[in-house]
Amino acid sequence: MGSLRSHISADTVGKVITCKAAVAYGAEQPLVVEEVRVDPPQRMEVRIRVLFTSICHTDLSAWQGQNEGQRMYPRILGHEASGVVESVGEGVRELERGDHVVPIFNGECGECDYCRSEKTNLCEKYRVNPFRGTMVIDGKCRFSTKDGQPIYHFLNTSTFSEYTVLDSACVVKIDRI
Repeated sequence: MGSLRSHISADTVGKVITCKAAVAYGAEQPLVVEEVRVDPPQRMEVRIRVLFTSICHTDLSAWQGQNEGQRMYPRILGHEASGVVESVGEGVRELERGDHVVPIFNGECGECDYCRSEKTNLCEKYRVNPFRGTMVIDGKCRFSTKDGQPIYHFLNTSTFSEYTVLDSACVVKIDRI
């Protein structure tokens, strides 16, 4: 099997791209598969091409809007996936274009008291937070509709999209098959 590195175009690096995503516009409303805009990764972020994703009960609960704090729309759900790094933002050293990765919703900065503790891995900065719908670095969305309206993130991952942007702390590099 050939490397996927050759299937990831360098022409998109640093640019806003468009791709298809399943967007939730409201609790229990059908997901809408549509073209969305995906910004390039910012400092300490990566943009990945999602190869495989699946649905989990957590996605279902968020889609149903079971918790009022999770009702952020429009939103791209999904948090169980695998993909290939398309581009990296400034400061990312451990990942490069073409790396095979798995997004994780409970990232680790490696520097806070929680990450350095032997008793917990619930990072102060990147721990799972179903009520956050933006990126950690600047509090903004990397997704938007074709007319520029923000689309919120979900569980640091938003994998119901052909491409997604994640904090590099929320990505694990895996061996290629």
